[in-house]
Amino acid sequence: MEKKYKTLKEFYPYYLQEHQNPTCRRLHFIGTGLLFVILGIGIYTGNYLWLVAIPFVGYGFAWVGHFFFEKNKPATFQYPLYSLASDFILFFELLTGKEKFKNNAKFL
Repeated sequence: MEKKYKTLKEFYPYYLQEHQNPTCRRLHFIGTGLLFVILGIGIYTGNYLWLVAIPFVGYGFAWVGHFFFEKNKPATFQYPLYSLASDFILFFELLTGKEKFKNNAKFL
């Protein structure tokens, strides 16, 4: 039986365990980064149709990482809010160098 996570703090170590492949992490980073770019463009231009692309870009890159590189099922299906929050945490941890890859190589 799979563990049920009750807090983001409990969930995040599991999330990191499911994102050990460096290519999967890079794809998550790219997708989340593009999400922020699209959000900025939509707000800056006032063309909010840009926002429709956000879930496709964000999830598209992440799911390619999971299905083809990590070879596991995205946590989004079982823990959608914790997974989304963890995507943002991982993005900023990779950006700042706080989080590293499994082989201790920095992302950037």
